[in-house]
Amino acid sequence: MTSGMLRSTLTLLTGSAAAHAIPLVLGPALTRTYAPEAFGQFALLWAIATNIGVVGCARYEFALPLETTEPRAAQLMALCARLLLAVTAASAVVGTVLYWGYEMPLAWTLPCAVLAGGAVQWLTMWATRSRRFGLLSAARMVQQGGGAIAQLLLGALTSGPIGLLMGTLAATLGAGWILARPAPAGGWGAMWHQPKTALKAMAQQHRDFPWLNTPHAFMGALQDTLALVLIASWTGDAAAGFWALALRYLKAPATLIGGALSQTLYPNLLRAQHASDARALVRRTILVLASLAAPLAIVLLAWGPGLFALAFGERWAEAGVLARATALYIALHFIASPLAVVTMAWGAQAWALRLALIGQFVFFAGLISGLYLGGLAGAGWGVSASMLAYFAYYFWALANWKDIPHESAA
Repeated sequence: MTSGMLRSTLTLLTGSAAAHAIPLVLGPALTRTYAPEAFGQFALLWAIATNIGVVGCARYEFALPLETTEPRAAQLMALCARLLLAVTAASAVVGTVLYWGYEMPLAWTLPCAVLAGGAVQWLTMWATRSRRFGLLSAARMVQQGGGAIAQLLLGALTSGPIGLLMGTLAATLGAGWILARPAPAGGWGAMWHQPKTALKAMAQQHRDFPWLNTPHAFMGALQDTLALVLIASWTGDAAAGFWALALRYLKAPATLIGGALSQTLYPNLLRAQHASDARALVRRTILVLASLAAPLAIVLLAWGPGLFALAFGERWAEAGVLARATALYIALHFIASPLAVVTMAWGAQAWALRLALIGQFVFFAGLISGLYLGGLAGAGWGVSASMLAYFAYYFWALANWKDIPHESAA
């Protein structure tokens, strides 16, 4: 990493560490307030909302760092806003179907969850474009730390999944409000008066993002959603709660470090002077992440079940067994998480989409075979085993990438 990239990453990590420390500290209280079934129902609804919200702007928000002039960035912001509102409206139909057709009592909140999640993702890239890393840290503090506090407070009123959902929703909206400053050129109101011809031209210029990155992002989010659906239908809501809790806490380091690193890695790759510099930056990043992931995997393999039972209570002991089973997968995911921006910077989104589709097949092959052979723990071991070769090839390909475009390394 360069010294500037390291400083930016540390700025984000400072806020992120505090943001994630609060849920980690409050986790034992939350698991003693809410039952595994409540966590399972909440996790399924939020996974569906995330699945839709992640493509709420058709991934045009990831093109914001590519626009260097304020008027053009404002046009792209206007395009994102219109798309997000349209997707939110469509999610109301999905929520209605889930509420009446599949008897999901929380589904009426789906449009709000989609709007909140999509807006935070969009506005995060807006802040990333102008390198407002302090603002990003504050927003993450509100979203992660504030969400856990709100969930615990609402738990005094209800032990059902609605407390988990409303706490998360309120914190996400608060993070979006923080990220909405400063406004685009001309102010937020001016976005609704952008010429349609300019928006169409902007959409055409960055068409690779909806055509190639949107399916990639949607399929990635769909993995979490379908995994919860399969586990809940196969072994019940409580098992879905164990899966949701285990992955929430085990992926927290990837969210903490990977999220901060990716937001600094992306612009640094775009500004790399030579292709060799960009490639070397990716190799160093992989090595640093691997050195951090290995101890995490060792701890989970050795003491995962006991640590979860001690921290969250005996009724969550099965989540610890799952933590041990998924240790290898969690370590690999930790390394891979921030590297998703590499293929965006290098114009390799078509390759990334093809590989991601293969990864989806490999993941579910391991999950389903594991569920069949060994229940919830078997699913964890199956995913860890099946994803090893996939991630190994992914890391090797990025570290040895040849076709780095001149405009990304000029």
